[in-house]
Amino acid sequence: MPDGPALRYDVVDGVATITLNRPEQRNVLSMELVDLFADAVRTARRSPEVRVVIVTGAGDRAFCAGGDLGGGPLVDATKASPIDSYRNLERIHEIARELSRMDKPYLAAINGAAIGAGMDIASMADLRFCSDRARFGMGYVKVGMIPGDGGAFYLPRIVGLPRALELIWTGDIFDAQQALDWGYVSAVHPPDELMSRVGLFARRLANGPAVAIRAAKRLVYSSFEVSKEQALDMAASMMSVVLSTEDATEGPAAFQERRDPKFIGR
Repeated sequence: MPDGPALRYDVVDGVATITLNRPEQRNVLSMELVDLFADAVRTARRSPEVRVVIVTGAGDRAFCAGGDLGGGPLVDATKASPIDSYRNLERIHEIARELSRMDKPYLAAINGAAIGAGMDIASMADLRFCSDRARFGMGYVKVGMIPGDGGAFYLPRIVGLPRALELIWTGDIFDAQQALDWGYVSAVHPPDELMSRVGLFARRLANGPAVAIRAAKRLVYSSFEVSKEQALDMAASMMSVVLSTEDATEGPAAFQERRDPKFIGR
């Protein structure tokens, strides 16, 4: 079980919640937490009982305030040789790699500051929800660095190229309302309602047609990397699989009978 002092992993009703658990350190990334995080994503991806994944931070101050400048992966990287620095970053990149292999919905519940690597972790989510106390910023430029763990890939796909460059070049902090206006987050909630609201949305997805939801995620993300003809061919192939599921029979039947569908996930 990917559980330890620096991270909590819980599964309830098909929803896995990964909690970055260093509240006194504003949930900054240590190498221990990096490894636990990647292991938690891997476990959720492989687990048949998990249909949706949520990531959040412990406490009410921070989602994740970045890398541990007091002795975490960023400091380790600056003191290492170029080849050792590359290897350290490869270890950090396991989080992004595991997420790229996961076709289950992955949601971020951003309870506080998401800075630097913390904002990158938020950007890796399919959808982001935050409390009105949340603050965001790329931050790297302020310590003479670049977003080396995936932020330069994810952020432009969410807010567009010009705004992503502006945020990376300046490191400016922006608040929850600005994040909502830019489409970076889907909704802003009061702090004491954030997890219940995100949990409700997660359970809605967990109770939906699992094969169709996962196939749709694959299809959407793949569309960034293939031609239109390839995307259409993938859609036809995936639809043929989805139409063979029991859920694809239940959905139209429920519609005709004017009742809520009872999806079983296969």
